[in-house]
Amino acid sequence: MTEFDGLPVLRSPVVIAAFEGWNDAGDAATAVVEHLELEWQAKPVAEIDPDDYYDFQVNRPLVSMSESPAGRRIEWPTTRVSTCTPPGADRDVVLVRGIEPNMRWRGFCEEILELFHALDVEQVVLLGALLADTPHSRQFPVTGSASDPEMANKYDVQQTKYEGPTGIVGVLHDACVRAEIPSLSYWAQVPHYVAQAPNPKATLALLHTLENVLDMRVPMGELAERASAWESQVNELAASDADMAEYIRTLEQRDGDEELPQASGEDLAREFEKYLRRRGGTAGPGGPAV
Repeated sequence: MTEFDGLPVLRSPVVIAAFEGWNDAGDAATAVVEHLELEWQAKPVAEIDPDDYYDFQVNRPLVSMSESPAGRRIEWPTTRVSTCTPPGADRDVVLVRGIEPNMRWRGFCEEILELFHALDVEQVVLLGALLADTPHSRQFPVTGSASDPEMANKYDVQQTKYEGPTGIVGVLHDACVRAEIPSLSYWAQVPHYVAQAPNPKATLALLHTLENVLDMRVPMGELAERASAWESQVNELAASDADMAEYIRTLEQRDGDEELPQASGEDLAREFEKYLRRRGGTAGPGGPAV
């Protein structure tokens, strides 16, 4: 692990991490971290030495022009860590964005966890995205799992019961559990028939989920407009392909037939209070003031 200028002292830090590759359909998860890096002006603090974990014939380095004496620079595929302080927040955020390693996953996770311990990380939120039979015209489902029953109850997610192949998100989640670092993972479902990146609608769905987890306002920038434009483009594509349009109608009908859980008045009030706190408003007899 290469540290740039020493590690900062952070306030109750929470990690938000995502990795390119198998875990990142439509680049939706890594786009969340990249978006937050820009919006919260994150400061790079460390990066993984790529020689130990990446096959450069699979993930090739990139060459670009620069002002260096050589006139160009090589950017190696790796995992980078940055820190930031969201405006008005009472805790700091550690952002981890990288590429799923090609080898030595256990050693990779050990390095990541050493950094988490050095930063006194209190919670880890891992993000992913997967291809699914979900229609592009509906709200994208985001499913979550927690490392223990207490967290599962707090964030209204399930304790993970998945069995089968996994990626670095699943392996790092397990490593956090073994290291006794509270960990959550959230996955956005991306329509498999429009799997190309970017997918701003899936990124937006994950960002809205993060608002609930962090209990703070997350800046969305132009993502809502980009998501709307993306959906319009897919609508145009479907309109020119009868088979695709029929398949989408089938998904929409199935999606509409599924029963939605009924929220109680207390649940709605609690969620509304969270919404107001994130935006600095209060609710009174006359309704919300935001």
